Amino acid sequence: MRAYIHWSFVVNSAWGLLGPVFAIFLLEKIAAGNVAEGAKIAGFATLAYWATKSLLQIPIARYLDKNRGEIDDFWFYVTGCIMTGFIPFGFLFASLAWHIYVLQILHAAGMAMVVPASYAIFIRHTDKGKEAYESGLDSTLLGIGAGVAGALGGILAGYIGFQLIFVLTGVMTFISVLFLFPVRRDLFLAVPRNIHEFPVKKDEQPRHF
Repeated sequence: MRAYIHWSFVVNSAWGLLGPVFAIFLLEKIAAGNVAEGAKIAGFATLAYWATKSLLQIPIARYLDKNRGEIDDFWFYVTGCIMTGFIPFGFLFASLAWHIYVLQILHAAGMAMVVPASYAIFIRHTDKGKEAYESGLDSTLLGIGAGVAGALGGILAGYIGFQLIFVLTGVMTFISVLFLFPVRRDLFLAVPRNIHEFPVKKDEQPRHF
């Protein structure tokens, strides 16, 4: 759980740097200052990301559920993170709208691997009795990291430019992957099908609330 929370903090801080200034980058560097064109590119870039992620996530999740061990979850998790780490470097060389769309599709494909795999591992390894605390801690650190990084990203973009932000986002994403490898020894080789079922005593009647 510590490894997952550390990964989540670092990777969300990394993309928090980029989030607030991405639309400005599209306006200035891709749309050449044309507000209408920049808005259109931003809209279609968002569509490309979410449509791709939505289409791929369910098939990937179903595939992962068919394999009872967590090794495949782990490698999808790692591979997806590495894929997303290359995307900010692609933005460094992007000059046309279709470059952005392709990068958004690749980013979405990576996240479609990361999200179901990471959630599956997170859910199975949450410490009993600390489910709410650990989920809340993860969300709190995510918010702090993304918020502070967003402010820093705005400052860096204003004084230094977008290039450093892209490099930092990519490097921090790759660094976040390092938190995942120590947990390999704790992965389930076989996940029981009834891992989430509540034990029910024979004489216990269902309760109605």
